[in-house]
Amino acid sequence: MAESAKGHTDTQYLGLLVLELIALIAGLVIHSFIIGVNVTDWWKGRSVTPVDHIVTSLGISRMCAQCAGVPFIFKVALFPNSLGSLSSLILGYNHDFFIHVNIWLTSLLSVVFCLKISNHHTRLFLYLRGMIAHRTVYFIVAAVHFSALNNLIPLVLKNNLKIRICKTTTNYTAAAPMYAVHLGAAFPFLFYYISSVLLFTSLYHHITKMKMSSNLSINLETYYSVMKLVSFTFIYNTMYIICSCVAVIYYFFYCVSLYWLLIVLGFLPALHSSYLIYRTTKLRSQMSKGLQNIINHLFKRKSTEI
Repeated sequence: MAESAKGHTDTQYLGLLVLELIALIAGLVIHSFIIGVNVTDWWKGRSVTPVDHIVTSLGISRMCAQCAGVPFIFKVALFPNSLGSLSSLILGYNHDFFIHVNIWLTSLLSVVFCLKISNHHTRLFLYLRGMIAHRTVYFIVAAVHFSALNNLIPLVLKNNLKIRICKTTTNYTAAAPMYAVHLGAAFPFLFYYISSVLLFTSLYHHITKMKMSSNLSINLETYYSVMKLVSFTFIYNTMYIICSCVAVIYYFFYCVSLYWLLIVLGFLPALHSSYLIYRTTKLRSQMSKGLQNIINHLFKRKSTEI
């Protein structure tokens, strides 16, 4: 009976690891495409916008997060007793670091969109628009530093956290993710939701005014496209928060890892990056050209063989 249960568990783990590998391959392809298109434009001397800088950095952070997450999930799934080992802690902190870079950059992208598209004309708003537009690279570097600091604080406070948690659990590894998710990610998510609400309301009011005007030649498709992107990103971030909190809280109270939720967290960034490609004209155009070249090459090769 015990051997049967163990075999069933091993089969489940194997299936989850296969899904994680699929998520890794899909993510690497999607993120590499985004990075390659923007880096190529920069290399050829074409104009690169602040949004391009953030999207490229976002692709790099998501790729690194997936590359760091796969060995961590493999290790804790195949060797659950090694969760508190030094190697597991290093893998886990590397994964957490890139996840927090991803969260900060997603929030920064939302703030830049809000400042660029919203039609607010207050002095503070105009000042922030000019400052962030000309210092995007500095904000990206700051996001990396904040993420590193967020990961270092649990290590510095390790002894204190260990004393406080001994009353409920003897596993310290549950304390660091609990801190990181609920406190470290609170600030970027707060910035994200504020900027998203401001952008969405601004677009909604602008579209309403344009519909009420007598000018029927105005094309509202661009505004609707931006609203769809904002809505999709809003849903993505909300799902990401829910999955992260459920996984960490469940482990904190029951000491059981929900690996399928970690795999969902690996799929979500790739899904969001795919939508960014679909909604960004430059990326969508390059993707169409690439797919067309692949199709032409396959048909040409097939006709040559015949």
